[in-house]
Amino acid sequence: MKEEEIKKNVREGYAKIAKTSSRNPQPCCGSSEPSRIISKQIGYREEDLASVPENANMGLGCGNPIAFASLEKGETVLDLGSGGGLDCFLAAKKVGKNGRVIGVDMTPEMIDKSRENARKGSYDNVEFRLGEIENLPVADNTANIVISNCVINLSTDKARVFKEAFRTLKPGGRLMISDIVLLKKLPMEIQKSVEAYTGCLSGAMMKDKYLNLMKEAGFQDVKVIEGTRFPVEYMANDPTAKALIKKSKIPKRTAKNIADAIESIKVYGAKPNG
Repeated sequence: MKEEEIKKNVREGYAKIAKTSSRNPQPCCGSSEPSRIISKQIGYREEDLASVPENANMGLGCGNPIAFASLEKGETVLDLGSGGGLDCFLAAKKVGKNGRVIGVDMTPEMIDKSRENARKGSYDNVEFRLGEIENLPVADNTANIVISNCVINLSTDKARVFKEAFRTLKPGGRLMISDIVLLKKLPMEIQKSVEAYTGCLSGAMMKDKYLNLMKEAGFQDVKVIEGTRFPVEYMANDPTAKALIKKSKIPKRTAKNIADAIESIKVYGAKPNG
């Protein structure tokens, strides 16, 4: 697939998700279960989910970067691929009225949804900007922390994403992201599939290469805070995965190997001072 084709299909896929009810989305990396159940399984607390506008939680993540971000009052947070705004709204409560949260998403429908959620929740310290994470509409040295939740794996130029994240961070700033990486290569049928790309599968990169791209962008102290295997039952239930397995006639044993090849990680990196 060509880069522009992938980008177009990802944008269209997430536009479709934005238009559906948050109670029954087709998750990026999850199962066919309701978004609230998915979110609790990947690290969100019930009280957190209850504190944000209902449509903010779309069940699209693969972790909870806020839980590991150690946000402080007055900080500026930048969220790459902000979706319905869930992580932005949780971050807004952490940084307080003197803090600031900027969400960036390339899908106009997602931006419309997140802005509406911000209005409903009266989040005066949150704004959402339309843009691509490879070319962030954010000035240099803006954020204290950059977060992202299962989005960078969708990019066809991850090196550029990390360079952009580094650029927008203040000296001494930090990166905390949840994402999907590979422990071994996926079958070629999956790698070539548009459906798998919008399902966060074929866009994923080998773990070592992913971490090296962060270091090459300038991040120091790069480390995986937590890593968990992609649940086999998610692969069995996810509508994208089921369609691919049926279409490609992939044996069940191979499907299990695909799940074993995927890891959900929370990874940290820091921008040096000065």
